[in-house]
Amino acid sequence: MAAQGLAGSGSSVRLGLRENAAQFSLLVLVNAFVGAMAGLERTVLPLIAERDFNLASKTAILSFIVSFGVVKALSNLLAGRISDRIGRKRVLVVGWLIGIPVPLLVMMAPTWDWIVAANVLLGINQGLCWSTTIIMKIDLVGPARRGLAMGLNEFAGYIAVAISAFVTGYIASAYALRPHPFYLGIAFALLGFILSAFFVKETHGHAKHEALLVKQDTRESPGESEKPSLGRVLLITSWRDRSLFSCSQAGMINNLNDGMAWGLFPLFFAAAGLEVERIGMLAAVYPATWGLLQIWTGTLSDRVGRKWLIAVGMWVQAVAICIIAAAQGFFLWLVASVLLGVGTAMVYPTLLAAVSDVAPPQWRASAVGVYRLWRDGGYALGALLAGIVADRFGLSAAIFVVGGITFISGAITALFMYETLSAKRRVASVHLLK
Repeated sequence: MAAQGLAGSGSSVRLGLRENAAQFSLLVLVNAFVGAMAGLERTVLPLIAERDFNLASKTAILSFIVSFGVVKALSNLLAGRISDRIGRKRVLVVGWLIGIPVPLLVMMAPTWDWIVAANVLLGINQGLCWSTTIIMKIDLVGPARRGLAMGLNEFAGYIAVAISAFVTGYIASAYALRPHPFYLGIAFALLGFILSAFFVKETHGHAKHEALLVKQDTRESPGESEKPSLGRVLLITSWRDRSLFSCSQAGMINNLNDGMAWGLFPLFFAAAGLEVERIGMLAAVYPATWGLLQIWTGTLSDRVGRKWLIAVGMWVQAVAICIIAAAQGFFLWLVASVLLGVGTAMVYPTLLAAVSDVAPPQWRASAVGVYRLWRDGGYALGALLAGIVADRFGLSAAIFVVGGITFISGAITALFMYETLSAKRRVASVHLLK
């Protein structure tokens, strides 16, 4: 974590986790509030659909995740590109302004359409804010500790998701599904906005500084300093580079199964007779395990490489999902939820670090945006697929199908991805801009 300055430039910009500890820590806290906003819904919203709005169709119930996933995916793409042009902080502040009405809309919603509309705003909030905090942390730490940085970022976000999911489930069981659990959301949004607007500092200069360092490195490949169009970045990240393609598809399938878990697991557990408080515990254990372990798995990927953590993590997720579908009883579901969190922790920060390994700093934010476009598009795809299969064949069948798709995604990663960590890389990437 040594500082990396620009020799002879007199620049005050320093890259490194220790050198930027105060701003990095503040961004970790901001991302915790971003995660808490998402966690508001993980326990109670599917139950609100059934009990407050009498929705029987699983596809209709999961429509809120479809709207969330589509809008978040597009917002990720926009956040990455715009932050390369106008800076990171402005994007972060706008994202929080858009998120403030979300809990109010859910609390007051007279129809399910209001809930869907609230999730459009939540998707924009999550896409702009979460993407930007990721990009800003990558800017600050430089290339040496990306895995650790992403582990800390995702740790904060998903621990907050877990705590929020558990607390809202507890409040709902003690009072009602609405409005009481969503009072927390008002506080989360206001605190996130205040910290972002008045205390977070712009980090775009750190990315520019790293780009100058790359130019001084004689190992820089021809064309790496070029800044391609968004269409070119989309092509490279989605298909042309084998590792970026592998990361994009694995990210999409990871969130496909997370979207299924978000929408169907509470209904599946409720159908088995579990009370809301216990459903909240299961909804919290999965992201809590995921969040806690990401610090370790992110750091591990800096040592052993990215590829096999991703592939094996996808397979662990697949096994856990199938156990949930096949098992009966709170204890087995709890164990499987922990296992699902372990697999996701192996995958989530490692994918972000791998994308950052491959994409040069000049267009890294745009590449992260494209990756997150595919990743969070998985929410919409997972909700649609799970809802359709559940309506036709039942909840267990839908969960099994998603488990099978997750296993196939791990196999694709194992077959096509090259190692991206420079210390472990054996197969060189194609020239990205050729």
